[in-house]
Amino acid sequence: MPQLDFSTFPPQLVWLFITFAVLYGLMAAVALPRVGGAIAARREKIDGDIDKAGALKAESEAVLVAYERALAEARASAQSVLKETTERLAAAAAERQKVLTDKLTAETAAAEKRIADAKNAALANLKSVAAEVARSAVGKLAGENLDEATIGTAIDRALAERG
Repeated sequence: MPQLDFSTFPPQLVWLFITFAVLYGLMAAVALPRVGGAIAARREKIDGDIDKAGALKAESEAVLVAYERALAEARASAQSVLKETTERLAAAAAERQKVLTDKLTAETAAAEKRIADAKNAALANLKSVAAEVARSAVGKLAGENLDEATIGTAIDRALAERG
């Protein structure tokens, strides 16, 4: 094998050095700048994407804060409207209840007056009816005619006892 022949060893080393130097020069002059440019471009794109993501995050946080503030304002407004409506409806219900209570009180007073008038009329008629019945009963049972004063006194005593 020629590689292991010690007499051809120095020219092989020279060609090895020349080939290494040419390949190293090509790599340093052509390939490495292209790879470095691709790495730099990728790094710039990543940095730009990170900056853009940070800006979008800040914007989304600002939008979230504005949304939460608008939501809180809407809730406060809804609570205010609900409270106002509740108070208005309660006042209207109280007014209707007062009117109804006054109407029922008036109707109750009128009904009690009618009842009292009917009672008084019935009691007035009761006295005359009781006097007539008593006169008729005494006349049929005892065969006597009592005068109206005696019958009226007896009826008044009986009504006073029931009282």
